[in-house]
Amino acid sequence: MKQPISRWARGIAFLVAVSLVASCGLPRVGPNKREIFAGSVQREGDAFIVSVNDRVTRATAVVPSLGFSDTFKNASLLGSDTIRPGDTLGLTIWENVDDGLLAAETANATILEEVQVDGAGFVFVPYAGRIRAAGNTPERIRQIITERLEDQTPDPQVEVRRLAGDGSTVSLVGAVGSQGVFAIERPTRTLSSMLARAGGITIAPEIAQVTVLRGDHKGKIWFQDLYENPKFDIALRGGDRVLVEEDTRSFTALGATGTQARVPFETQVISAVEAIAQVGGLLSASADPTGVFVLRNEPAEVANQVLGRDDLIGAQRMVYVLDLTEPNGMFMARDFIIRDQDTLYVTEAPFTQWNKVIASFTGTLGAVSTVTSAADALSGG
Repeated sequence: MKQPISRWARGIAFLVAVSLVASCGLPRVGPNKREIFAGSVQREGDAFIVSVNDRVTRATAVVPSLGFSDTFKNASLLGSDTIRPGDTLGLTIWENVDDGLLAAETANATILEEVQVDGAGFVFVPYAGRIRAAGNTPERIRQIITERLEDQTPDPQVEVRRLAGDGSTVSLVGAVGSQGVFAIERPTRTLSSMLARAGGITIAPEIAQVTVLRGDHKGKIWFQDLYENPKFDIALRGGDRVLVEEDTRSFTALGATGTQARVPFETQVISAVEAIAQVGGLLSASADPTGVFVLRNEPAEVANQVLGRDDLIGAQRMVYVLDLTEPNGMFMARDFIIRDQDTLYVTEAPFTQWNKVIASFTGTLGAVSTVTSAADALSGG
């Protein structure tokens, strides 16, 4: 009687194991190729599935364009000697007498430090009165003060020095060697020279962006373009604010790749091949090189061009398919540009799921065998 019962128990255990494997969803990294294609517009889904070719790579090669407007580029260099409201002057006045108008009894020179030019452009000098400084050079101001004083003291000698002032400064913040407020002087009248004055940038040049804020106007460029294109080395104005920051663009890598994460851009332009390499490549043990997908919300103008239509309005969900096993598949991936907020997804190869089924099935049978052996031992006892 023991043997028939044992065989019956093993049969039931086998059927239970098969049912469990057949009905339970096995672990996986995400949807497979068939499920992604099932969501296409052609199959009543909500995304356009597009195989990447030369025409698609050209239509989607939209690289963010940064630059300065003509307002910035056409601004002329400030004269380094021209005084402006807010500037600060240093004055020294010598008098050719022992008891002068300004000098003390034991000195024949008077030093007036930090005489600030007011908002209307004037400065006040004792016995010379209110003098217009804005728009004049230090030499012209020296002449005016001399003319005003020579009727009151014999042969006055005047020196005028231009010091840094609020009216001719630029503030630099962000990824620069030394953040702060810097005066616009002869060596620092342009953007590149002012950045050098602040100690240069402290992040990788390939991902550095420079933003200049001037009143209600704003311009942004790549740091590398500043030196490759001289027109971007704009003249600075008092009150300009310069911000140096790292590129904030990123893409997300999911599926059978070496790393699944949000990945920042390392260069201005990154291709699909470079993006795959940046996350550690495809997993050789599980990735399907025919199922490399790039998911993106594409602007209507680009989507219409890709699909050869003109009726699409608003952003469209696009899924671009790369097959790396095709003769030119690697070239297509090299030419296809990844953009900000893209999702790079690599599906698992079909045999990977099959291996999981077999592993799960054999593992279940092993467990069942252990249970039935224990049951036999108990019934025999």
